[in-house]
Amino acid sequence: MRKVSIDAADIRILRALQLHGQLSKTKLSEIVNLSPTPCWIRFSRLKEAGLIRGYHADIAVDKITSATKVVVTVSLEGHRKSNFTRFEDYIAQVDEIVECMATGGGMDYVMKVVAPSLSAFQNVMERLLSAELGIERYMTYIGTREIKSTQPNIASLMAGRDD
Repeated sequence: MRKVSIDAADIRILRALQLHGQLSKTKLSEIVNLSPTPCWIRFSRLKEAGLIRGYHADIAVDKITSATKVVVTVSLEGHRKSNFTRFEDYIAQVDEIVECMATGGGMDYVMKVVAPSLSAFQNVMERLLSAELGIERYMTYIGTREIKSTQPNIASLMAGRDD
């Protein structure tokens, strides 16, 4: 995938959006220390380049309802592209699976599943197994409390790059 070239001002814009969400033209320019028009031109370029995928609120779900959070590692039986595609297409449709990452090494995927209860989580897993996705084995890890959940600091990532 072709990388988009960005500079320090672009990084400040992206970081401000990570921390504060959608901002007015004036507020964004104040935070990143650029005048409004050049700031907005840069913001528009970053958005058009696909660097800004959207905005969301970080909801404190635990203040509304109880939820069971489970990390699941999955290994597939086959390792052809069609095996991965079938699994990934199915996973994309399951609301309870809030994150899924393909991995190298012993397991093929690591998923984060959030369900209303342990039995609801078990129903998710039974649906996955019934869908004949070629799951060879899976391991589950029940979350007991969340220690940290943040977005990566784009400025730190860019400072440490090797390209």
